[in-house]
Amino acid sequence: MGLFDDFSRFLENRLEEFLRNNPHLELEALLEQLRQQEEDTLKLIADLQLQEKRSQEDILSTAQEIQRWHIRVQKAKNASRQDLAAAAQERKAALLREGNQLWGHMQGLKERIAQSQELLHKIQVRRQEVKTKAAETQTVRAKAQTQQRLETNGWWNQSNTSSTGFDDLEEKFRRWETEDELEQMKRNLGK
Repeated sequence: MGLFDDFSRFLENRLEEFLRNNPHLELEALLEQLRQQEEDTLKLIADLQLQEKRSQEDILSTAQEIQRWHIRVQKAKNASRQDLAAAAQERKAALLREGNQLWGHMQGLKERIAQSQELLHKIQVRRQEVKTKAAETQTVRAKAQTQQRLETNGWWNQSNTSSTGFDDLEEKFRRWETEDELEQMKRNLGK
């Protein structure tokens, strides 16, 4: 087991290092994760709404049964059949308890639907933020590649390359700032 754990840790570390060196890929992976979470949340909402509909149907059916037994209680009382009136009243009371339980269940479903919709909204907002960040990263990468081509061409054409050191420093800071923003977004996503 130790060798497998070591190898697994080694692969995880290499993957993390690769993603740090390629923040655009990390953003793409994060976008895919958010897309999957959005899809799962949509499925959950649809399932909860179906359960809510069934619950409403059960409540309606129970209410109709309560009404039917209420009428029977009245008929039995009017016919001076106290034995039947008492039994019908017990049945009606049991149905009322069942109806209350069904109502509570339905209210719980409504709360879960509201929470899931709120979660969906947060996921969609986060996904848009990551898309924006991915676009910014892509722009920075494109500029860096263009700058690198210009510097490479300039290196061949010029004998003095002292400005290249400053451009490398700029690129290092941009990469570091992008990675820092990405880590911040990950922490926010985890909340």
